[in-house]
Amino acid sequence: MDPLLKLLRENASIKPSALAAMLNLSEQEVTAKIKAYESDQIILGYRTILNEEKLKVEVVRAVIEVKITPERGGGFDRLAERIAKYAEVKSCYLMSGAYDLLVIVEGSGLREVASFVSEKLATIHGVLSTATHFMLKPYKDQGVLMTRERDEGRLPVTP
Repeated sequence: MDPLLKLLRENASIKPSALAAMLNLSEQEVTAKIKAYESDQIILGYRTILNEEKLKVEVVRAVIEVKITPERGGGFDRLAERIAKYAEVKSCYLMSGAYDLLVIVEGSGLREVASFVSEKLATIHGVLSTATHFMLKPYKDQGVLMTRERDEGRLPVTP
């Protein structure tokens, strides 16, 4: 993988001038490479990870295991792409194992997520079954720890 992409994956807020210094490139070269990656859809977007607990934001997230019937000529793709288009769906992955799709959804409350599953997702032709698991508390999100390490206050053990 291009070292520029590795750096951006770790921290997309690094300024092009800093990236240029790290990579021994000119700022113009870095900016041109980023624009090329964006136009080639290698870089699809940028996100900020928020500590919603500190912001007092109430979001209900669920992980849904979905079993589907693959379509003739389209396999899993057509149905997975249809599911992924819903606004409630934040991520959708084809999986191996006991179920076919892993769908991550968000809503403003338990009822909204349950309504999405029962009225939208489960009623799609080709969806055989769903199993919903609610996320209770994040400890790490996209490689970022959600809390600082605590000092346990223990005394060191010496022999």
